[in-house]
Amino acid sequence: MARETIPPFRIGNRTARTLLLTLQGLGQAPTGPLDALAIIRRLGFVQLDTIQVVSRAHHHILWSRNQNYREPMLDKLLARDRSIFEHFTHDASVLPMEFLPMWQRQFRRKREQLDKAGWLKGLPDAEARSAIKARIAAEGALSTKAFETKAVDSGQMWARPPHKLALDYMWYSGELATCHRMNFTKVYDLAERVFPAQLREACESDQAQIDWLCSEALDRLGFASPGEIQRFWDAVSRAEVLDWIDRTESLHPVEIETADGQWIKALAPSDIAQRVAALTAVTSRLRILNPFDPVIRDRDRLGRLFGFEYRNEMFVPAAKRIWGYYVFPILEGHRFVGRIELKGNRRASSLNVLNFWPENGVRWSSTRRVKLDAELARLAKLVGVERVSWESQASSNCDPR
Repeated sequence: MARETIPPFRIGNRTARTLLLTLQGLGQAPTGPLDALAIIRRLGFVQLDTIQVVSRAHHHILWSRNQNYREPMLDKLLARDRSIFEHFTHDASVLPMEFLPMWQRQFRRKREQLDKAGWLKGLPDAEARSAIKARIAAEGALSTKAFETKAVDSGQMWARPPHKLALDYMWYSGELATCHRMNFTKVYDLAERVFPAQLREACESDQAQIDWLCSEALDRLGFASPGEIQRFWDAVSRAEVLDWIDRTESLHPVEIETADGQWIKALAPSDIAQRVAALTAVTSRLRILNPFDPVIRDRDRLGRLFGFEYRNEMFVPAAKRIWGYYVFPILEGHRFVGRIELKGNRRASSLNVLNFWPENGVRWSSTRRVKLDAELARLAKLVGVERVSWESQASSNCDPR
């Protein structure tokens, strides 16, 4: 039966939220035995971020799914076990090493994108890049600190010295790989010394890789528009997604109810009815999520499904911020009930609550406040600090009346 003639499967708003949260590892309480690699595999990737206001985004994202997670565990997967690798999805991320055969064209795509973006202008030539690789081959893995060239235009915020451009260019193209990190500084090694040979040498056609990327994105989203499928990995073009949709007969049309009661068209895997039937209620656990959490990342989708408007304001001038520099969404069950601005002070062994904002229409009862205090105490354990300190403004905003 042609897809156009199949009646769309309708998914109400609460069910849609439950499905997404379940698929994204937030449907169950974040307890029990920990398998960090399984969490990464389930999510597809985990975004890396340098900012450490409380705990860096990648650690926080994993901790939100199992609160037995601790920060050194990700480094072990990368540096010792070689069970994950670093590369670029929509941003720098870690992915399961087993995905490497389906990531080969992304290495090529990133190199081509950099060429078009003008990287060749300041990039050391092929001979100079070969010299850098030869030095790594002879000396072992090196960070950018092992080189001494200076940025030509140091007045630019993102200006990088030529050696850093060369290292990153070869990292994007898959010639180099992240061996490990030291205080979050990337250490580069030859790809053949990091990537297992059987995975690095596997030969999958471009078509097979595109099909896998689209299918795996939809599987993790549960339902999606073509644009949402494309944005998931940001490793295929919109035209490639549309071609995949045209060629894939097993997709099922669905209609999704938004937070404001509208119905929008989307696509889902062929077993969508079974997935929905198997859903259980999401945990009532209250959780403080990271601004880079995969449930938060697609702001349009977040707003449509949850009625929660959110933006990152790290790079917004202070006077133009609506909320604050680094503000964490608060999820309880299947809805967002507030947002909170936190800052960790490891030297003073304190997690400081700078500001708190309940969502409109959400009553912060004493019970809900107790749940928030419990989550803050758990987050303090991740950071490794002894206490939670509420500033006066934050305390007044959390009046439980």
